[in-house]
Amino acid sequence: MTLYHAQLNLPLAALADPTRRGMVERLAHGPAAVSELAEPFNMALPTILQHIKVLEASGLVRSKKTGRVRICDIEGAALREVQSWLAAQVQLWESRLDRLDTLAMRLAKEQE
Repeated sequence: MTLYHAQLNLPLAALADPTRRGMVERLAHGPAAVSELAEPFNMALPTILQHIKVLEASGLVRSKKTGRVRICDIEGAALREVQSWLAAQVQLWESRLDRLDTLAMRLAKEQE
């Protein structure tokens, strides 16, 4: 089992910030201009652009400039890596909790 997943570090670090999570949630509905991504946040445009830069560096988002407008879109590969890792963790812990539950029930029957 691989204990260290380097490819997950940047996406998980990027998603640790609520502003960036909000941007990713918005982009899940389709591409958006930077100005549209900035609307729900009370932040200066340079701050918004810094958040987008972090998302791009993490591989979660890509952007392209069309004329004077920068359009951002979700990048599915990085999200699939995160989802795959999380699914494996859920499966691991559900298995462990099932075994613990079985042990607890066995011990309870032995004490009857």
